[in-house]
This record gives sequence, C-alpha cells and structure tokens, in this order.
Amino acid sequence: MLQFQLWKKLLVALVMLGGVVYALPNLVNGNATSMLPGEKINLGLDLRGGSHLLLRVDIDAVRQERLDTIAETIRQEFRGAKIRFSGLDVRDSSVVVRLRDSSDAVTAQTIFNELGQGITPTRDNDVYSLAFNESGMTEMQTQTVQQSIEIIRRRLDPKGTKEPVIQRQGVDRVLVQLPGVDDPEAIKRLLGRTAKLTFQLVDSRMTAAEAIERGRTPPGTVLLQSASADGRSYVVEKRVMVSGEMLDSASAGIDQNNRPAVNFALNTVGARKFGKVTGENIGRPFAIILDGQVVSAPVIQSQIFGSGQITGDFTVAETNELALILRAGALPAPLIVMEERSIGPGLGADSVAAGEIAAVIGLVLVAAYMVASYGLFGALADVALIANIILIIAALSALQATLTLPGIAGIVLTMGMAVDANVLIFERIREELARGRSVLAAIDGGYQRALSTIVDSNLTTLFAALFLYIFGSGPIKGFAVTLAIGIVTSLFTAVMVTRLLIILWVERKRPSKIIL
Repeated sequence: MLQFQLWKKLLVALVMLGGVVYALPNLVNGNATSMLPGEKINLGLDLRGGSHLLLRVDIDAVRQERLDTIAETIRQEFRGAKIRFSGLDVRDSSVVVRLRDSSDAVTAQTIFNELGQGITPTRDNDVYSLAFNESGMTEMQTQTVQQSIEIIRRRLDPKGTKEPVIQRQGVDRVLVQLPGVDDPEAIKRLLGRTAKLTFQLVDSRMTAAEAIERGRTPPGTVLLQSASADGRSYVVEKRVMVSGEMLDSASAGIDQNNRPAVNFALNTVGARKFGKVTGENIGRPFAIILDGQVVSAPVIQSQIFGSGQITGDFTVAETNELALILRAGALPAPLIVMEERSIGPGLGADSVAAGEIAAVIGLVLVAAYMVASYGLFGALADVALIANIILIIAALSALQATLTLPGIAGIVLTMGMAVDANVLIFERIREELARGRSVLAAIDGGYQRALSTIVDSNLTTLFAALFLYIFGSGPIKGFAVTLAIGIVTSLFTAVMVTRLLIILWVERKRPSKIIL
C-alpha cells in the first residue's frame, strides 16, 4: 500500500500549486495582484474597520399603510355590494365605518371576514371598528422585518460578495455591519429611500388647485406633491394600477433630450396589467409615483406593454443609485437610524498583529514538538503543516470569505489539530515497529490502522463546525468557516501530503530501520 499512484502525485501537486497561486495575493502588494487569479482575504469589521448601523423598522408606518389599504378595499367592496355607509376613515390604529342601513350588517360582516384572520372587527350599533389583533400584528412585524433584511442585503451587496453582517435584533431592529466601508452617509442614502414605486391614474374630476382651495379631494383620491422643484401637485387615485413589485429590471439611461433617466422593464404579470391600464385610459395622465411623490405624469398616448422610462431632475449618479434601489426592491417600511458608528482600522490592525504573533508562536511550538517527538517524520509533518496553512489561506481567498478575529482563532486552533492526524499515524507506526515488523510494513500498517480513526475524529469536528455555521451568526460563523476549511485541508495534508513525503523518502533512502 506504500505505492503512491501517479494520479495521486499529480493531484497533490495541482492542489498545492493552486493553493500557492490563490494565497499569493495576500503576500503581494500593488498591481501584481491583478496578474493572479485570486484576491486578498476579506477582513471583517473587527479587523478592517468599517460602518456599524442599528436601524429600526417603522412598523407603525406599515400598519397605517395596511389600514389605508383596508379602508380603500372596504370602500370598493361596499360600493360593489351597494351597501350605504358613511364616516369611513382610519382613526386610532383602526378603520372606522358606519352603516346607514342595519339590514346590510350580514353582508358587511362577510366582507370583513374576507380581510383575513389578522383583522378583528368590533361593532357598536351600526359603527364598526377594524384593527389588527395580536397574531396579526406579530405576523406583520415578522414579515416586515424579514423582508427589510432581504432588501437591505440586496442593496448593500448586489453581487453577493461583500458579506455584510445583517441580522435582526429584538422585535423591530436590524443590525448592519459593513467591513471596509467608512462612509456611513452613503449607506444611509441607499437605505434611507423606501423606493416604493407605483403607477396610479391622475383624477380629472378636480384639479390640484381646486383641491387645495376646498381642502379636500374626491373620495378615493389623494393629493400628492411633485418630486421636481416646480412645486406642482396632482390629484391621483389611491388605487395602485401597477406596483414596483412587478419590475423585472431597471437600469440607468438617457431620455430623448439626453438627460439622465431610468429605464425599466416589467415582468409578465406587470406587462399585462400595464398594457390593460394604458389601453383603457388613452388620453389620461398616468402618474409615476416614487416614495409618495409624483416623478412625472405623462399623458397616455397609446397602449404600452412591458417597459417604460422614469424621467425627472436626476443626475447620472442619482439614476445609477435609483436603478440599483429599484432592482433590489422597495423596502416595506421606512428605516430609522438609531445608532451609527465608524470603526477605524487601528483596533483591527492591533488584532491582526496579535493574531499573527499567536499564529507564529503556535506554529513554532507545534513544529518544535513534532521534531522533538518524531524526528525526521515530525519534520515532514511540519512541512505538511505549512502546506496546510497555505491551503487555508488559499481557500479563504478563493471563497472570498470574511475573516474575523474569531476566524483567526479558528486558524490557530487548526494548527494544533492539523498534526493530530500525523500523531495518530506515527504512534501506530511505533506500535507496528515494536511488534518487530519491517519499516515498510510498519509504515503501511500505521496508515491503514489510523485512517478510520482520523476520518471519524475529523468528521465529528466538521459536523460541529457545520452546526455552528447554521445556527450561529456574525463572528461565530467566521470561526465555523475557518475551522471547517482547516479540518478539510488538515485531513488532506495528513493523509496525502505527509504520506507522499514519507514515501518519497523511503523510496530514496531504503532504510532498514527508523527511530520514532
């Protein structure tokens, strides 16, 4: 079994060559890194510095919006069922409506029941109040925060390579940590816009000037300001004809007057609805509304399917940012900054230096122990240990995993664990030699007898690292990643690299005895 097939030798050589190539960017500065396939290891917030934000999701705004939607739904359903009503309004976190005819109570109750189990209606004579019950509020909070976290991740890490820390804290708060980003204002700009895009028809029954003069708008409409500096207002229908959730793509571009604009395309459902609305309302203004302000309100000239353009007083940078935000999707609620910190790299540099010192000391002590205990074989195990460290660094670079201070601890721990497999093998070889077996038979028997124990011990540790990654968060995940990578690379170097070095030495020296 001491025969090491050619393909195994080539495998070890290729793996080590790839490890060196991907680890080199971490040792080379300047433009030389652009000539290499790998990139430097990403350092976490505790090592590199960056931005720390604690955000609160405005659940009250979501509840108010949902109640407004419920009120509008009741208005439409009552009109369809020819139920006479009055006083429909949102007051004190509930929708209030009064029936003019008590005989409509059964039909009204049926409509209320269709609003969902999260809404509880209460009745006082002919006046109904509808509000979210406890289970409805809990479900709304959970969904809103989870959706906010997903949208935040899409906006801050559209390519999925930066690995920001984004996690829920408490009922309505979200922690955001961005390593290497020292401009929290740019982050707040990205997250400060809800980016809720809707398309709503402009109501032609009353002009904005008349609505302002009378102090009210027709039922089912709302007065909105223009996003431009002209101060213009629009009376638009509350009913959303097409929403930004139906966007398929958005990109920066230019309009017919060579001004910055945002081009968008709708998905199949959105294109069908857009075509139906524009086909049925030719000649009417169609308002494009972003975060409650009318960006533009062009008159529908013909039926339009699938795509369009958002124009306004934009700069090129604003169109790029707006396109990114629209692609990521609208936040379900505004985000309020509760806490912000910019963490400088000084503390991280101290941590990196301390980690390097700990790693060097650990490497020297382990190497010295192996040489003192196992002589030449211990020295060969030390060579494999260096190869193991190279492979760990290469794997972190290739995966672009984020290295944190606990991650450094995982690497240092792996150094001690890396020689554990070699210790098992060498002790088995000692036992075989003590039984009077030849050198070749002892080495062969040592590897065969120790292999199952090595695999079992490494698998149990690998499972522990896997569970740490699944159930942990932040720095715990960083520790789990480096530990898991270290287990895999140490198993490879112990079973393949050390064995190859021992076999090459045996083939060359043909020893009649060895001292362990």
